[in-house]
Amino acid sequence: MWVFLHRKRFGKNNVILSDIRKPADNVFYSGPFIYADILDYKNLREIVVNNRITWLFHYSALLSAVGEANVPLARAVNITGLHNVLDIAAEHNLRLFVPSTIGAFGPTSPRDPTPDLCIQRPRTIYGVSKVHAELMGEYYHYRYGLDFRCLRYPGIISADSQPGGGTTDYAVQIFHDAIKMGKFQCNLKPDTRLPMMYIDDCLKATLEVMEAPAEALSMRTYNISAMSFTPEELAQEVQKHVPELQVTYNVDEVRQAIADSWPMNFDDRNARRDWGWKHDYDLPELVTTMFSFLGSDSRIAQAN
Repeated sequence: MWVFLHRKRFGKNNVILSDIRKPADNVFYSGPFIYADILDYKNLREIVVNNRITWLFHYSALLSAVGEANVPLARAVNITGLHNVLDIAAEHNLRLFVPSTIGAFGPTSPRDPTPDLCIQRPRTIYGVSKVHAELMGEYYHYRYGLDFRCLRYPGIISADSQPGGGTTDYAVQIFHDAIKMGKFQCNLKPDTRLPMMYIDDCLKATLEVMEAPAEALSMRTYNISAMSFTPEELAQEVQKHVPELQVTYNVDEVRQAIADSWPMNFDDRNARRDWGWKHDYDLPELVTTMFSFLGSDSRIAQAN
């Protein structure tokens, strides 16, 4: 989790984690934690002032599939919440990071590869809210001098958290199901290619862009990429560790339509040129690392 990386880097008492949910023990006891509702503007200001905040990482959002199921809530959290953060960051001269996503592109965007600057036009409230965040952040930068920084994340794969309602979550669920049940039902077509990234690369990129000197940044929103694969390719790599894994496909039409409107590959040459972005994990390393954290010994022992 990014909070552990930042606490290791900056000191545990210098990084405050907030949420509206009760944290796990390992999170709660690792450093400061406070309750913060992104829609409570007054409370957010108090947090920034009372704790003399200088950097703000704004991760609050409803993801793609969950957002489509509750558009009013997604609009409130993803857009109104962003407005609160932008105003507070500008008022108190914060360095602000807001993540964007492959979901910020749409069916009229170039998909293979997708450059930093092109037509976007997403068709989910999640994607629309992220394009809004990119443009508002850039506007606040030029209008008010806000130090706004943004990365378009691909699908992020992590052993630390359960799938959270995103279209790329199949790439996390397959590991849990392979270990627990030895079978996995995928809700996307086997040939659906999407850009992906292991969590450690995501955390590294986020910290690197936040620490990059302002004069090195030629833009305020960057694509970042590590690998691109299909469910079928991922399943084949997973089966090298869990040979008895059975994979079936039961396509969710909503998620498939979302995936078909997203990039197949990200062009991240600007990030690599401007601030030296370089990923560490390709698909084989990602799969091996996921199993080393989640543990495949029990399934392999059963198979033997």
